[in-house]
Amino acid sequence: MKQKKVFLTEDEMPRQWYNILADIKMNPPLGPDGNPVTPEQLAPVFPMNLIEQEVSTERWIDIPEGILEVLNIWRPSPLIRAYALEKALDTPARIYYKYEGVSPPGSHKPNTAVAQAYYNKEFGIKKLTTETGAGQWGSALAFACSQYGLECKVFMVRISFDQKPYRKSMMQTWGANCVASPSSETKAGRAILEKDPDTPGSLGIAISEAVEAAVTDESGQTRYSLGSVLNHVMLHQTIIGLEAKKQLEKIGEYPDIVIGCAGGGSNFAGLAFPFAHDKINGKDVAIYPVEPTACPTMTRAPFAYDHGDTAGYTPLLPMHSLGHTFVPPPLHAGGLRYHGMAPTVSQLIVDGIMAPRAFGQVATYEAGILCARTEGVIAAPETNHALACVIDEAKKAKEEGKEKVILFNWSGHGLIDLAAYDKYLSGQLQDFDFPAEDIKEAEKVLEQYPKPEIIKNI
Repeated sequence: MKQKKVFLTEDEMPRQWYNILADIKMNPPLGPDGNPVTPEQLAPVFPMNLIEQEVSTERWIDIPEGILEVLNIWRPSPLIRAYALEKALDTPARIYYKYEGVSPPGSHKPNTAVAQAYYNKEFGIKKLTTETGAGQWGSALAFACSQYGLECKVFMVRISFDQKPYRKSMMQTWGANCVASPSSETKAGRAILEKDPDTPGSLGIAISEAVEAAVTDESGQTRYSLGSVLNHVMLHQTIIGLEAKKQLEKIGEYPDIVIGCAGGGSNFAGLAFPFAHDKINGKDVAIYPVEPTACPTMTRAPFAYDHGDTAGYTPLLPMHSLGHTFVPPPLHAGGLRYHGMAPTVSQLIVDGIMAPRAFGQVATYEAGILCARTEGVIAAPETNHALACVIDEAKKAKEEGKEKVILFNWSGHGLIDLAAYDKYLSGQLQDFDFPAEDIKEAEKVLEQYPKPEIIKNI
């Protein structure tokens, strides 16, 4: 019988995270005065122990035992060979996926949610606020807060709040308070609702609300928690790629291609950054972050300084951005509707270390259905984007007659997203292409900010 899964023991789970900032140079985030942001400016938003990680350039950072104990609930996650998908595609490629759907909330998100909840608890914080798009991050933080006895408030993008009611149920089960964003609870939310009462919302808006709710809490015991984009979030996720490298080594494999879906960049970076380290040091590996054509942050947006939220509460970040005023179409991959991309991922794209791809919504669900009917797992809509790219690359391998090794991150299951599959199966889903004139509008929004230096690391 062929070996389907590769496991690690709990003792083999990585004890350190990999920090990409040790190996690349980047533009700094900027404050309101146009100067680099200081740790003191971030202190009302994040605890100082996480701020220290955000700015650290140490290559390896120890994972505290108090985090490992919770991660051990589901980690190490399995590496799985997609034999049935390979057969269906009649490809010479060997396809492996790192399955992150085994976590309690069903996605990769708890890898950083647990870490952030732990560090906030250690710092004396009592409550966390956050935003969520599809609900994966909100569910993960609700779970993590329940593990460490913290209160949790989640602002969920309205379109996903309506489309995915069971995500809210998950959050409430773990003790979190979940409200639709924009809400009437914050100044930022009320301003948006006044302009457009029927807005579907956006991650940028929800971030503004969550940040405002944290910094205006008079108790001083509330902080904000972010599920993607920032350096410390990418750091915590690298346990995925570090485990995958160990698992592939056990069977004598190394990937020719590494793939992950990318909205803000966290699951993609988690798998890809350890391999990006190898590529920076001369290894020949192709690395593809994948996004929707409806939200083409990496493939069509400029590399610029922009706010991470709609109200402009966050520092200016050097990233590929569609402009912080961007409101995406209501595609069903809610986690991929963000206007920007993680600065670290953006820098690696500028460097040519990573090459982004974009796929339409229909093609991604076709890929998801094929994988469900071969591998048996129903993927999250976000993961379907990675699957579409995997299938594309497997077909190319067949055309070229090459035995390539493809590794991708199965970032989460889609069992809470079946309403979207219903729409696909009934022919109601359609593709959205981001209009060229909207790209020009985004560029106008960004003209008011300084231009990042084009730094080339290789």
